[in-house]
Amino acid sequence: MAFEKKDIEEVLATLTPPGGGKNLIASDAVKSIQIADKKVSIAIEITNPSLQAKKKMEVEIMKSIHNQIDTKIDVVVKVTAVHTIQEGRPKKPKIAGIKNIIAIASGKGGVGKSTVTSNLAISLKKMGFSVGILDADIYGPSIPIMFNIPDAKPLSVNVGGSRKMKPVESHGIKILSLGFFTNSNQAVIWRGPMASKALNELIFNAHWGDLDFLLIDLPPGTGDIHLSIVQSVPITGAVIVSTPQKIALADAQKGVAMFQQHTINVPVLGVVENMSYFTPEELPNNKYYLFGKNGLKDLALKLKIPFLGEVPLIQAIREASDNGAPIVLDKNSITQQRFKEITQEMLSQLLKRNDELPPTEVVRITNMSGCKSVRDDE
Repeated sequence: MAFEKKDIEEVLATLTPPGGGKNLIASDAVKSIQIADKKVSIAIEITNPSLQAKKKMEVEIMKSIHNQIDTKIDVVVKVTAVHTIQEGRPKKPKIAGIKNIIAIASGKGGVGKSTVTSNLAISLKKMGFSVGILDADIYGPSIPIMFNIPDAKPLSVNVGGSRKMKPVESHGIKILSLGFFTNSNQAVIWRGPMASKALNELIFNAHWGDLDFLLIDLPPGTGDIHLSIVQSVPITGAVIVSTPQKIALADAQKGVAMFQQHTINVPVLGVVENMSYFTPEELPNNKYYLFGKNGLKDLALKLKIPFLGEVPLIQAIREASDNGAPIVLDKNSITQQRFKEITQEMLSQLLKRNDELPPTEVVRITNMSGCKSVRDDE
């Protein structure tokens, strides 16, 4: 009897993993199905690590395929166990008063991740949200310069009998960065554990107050800092920034893959393409695609993730960041509208993502044109 992948999936949809719940297909327990002639190989992941549970799952799958399709099919089943947070074990701690934590990441350095972070933050602020930025780029913190506070030092405040760091405020954004505690003329030579420990101090030993959004400006790549962040706090979603050339897109795809790993499982709210095209001031209607056209848009389509928008390569953006006043603050800038549209699209994706969470976790955004409505944790 001839059979196809969908036939196998239909059989697996009738089975549930040990412990009950959704069926194997609905629970994403099926990691691969490979068919060659009369042989089918199936990889399954379950949360029960016992040998008995694995063996029982293997037998059930083989029997079901033989009974429902064909007894002559050679069935090979590989069942592995994944580790999850068990009941009674400590879960990721929430940061008091913070509604949503958005990670801004890039696979490659120099693509404008911090520029996008700073302008998203101010766009959100203009829409009426309370916003903070945690500059987690340990080895190249640039947020202090972009907000014109390179020499700032956080004050210490008493909160419930404990001493906490008070974030520095600029343009209405609360900011903490390791750049506040290091010499700008010296390289930061830290191993991963030391950097992660310093970062945890900024996260949990700070008095952020009430925030609708905390944007975390991550370092480029997929290393220790990224793992430390996703293991320490419940990230609401991630935004990936890239430029359109192939070498940057390859790294951006790795960044997306990191957040989508089942052991991390942070929703990717979308991707932003920076330096999409160049428009000379004297030729405002011309667009020159110096790094390639539609690179990130095509990647988003391929990976089935949202494309949030594109940012042009113009001198004014660089000058605004260097002067400590992100371009969104300039009401006369065309780019200000571009960042507003990207922010609105990010909020739309956030609404879709938050629909699956309990009401106390949800930011209720009812007016995309500039007003906010937030459900309190009460």
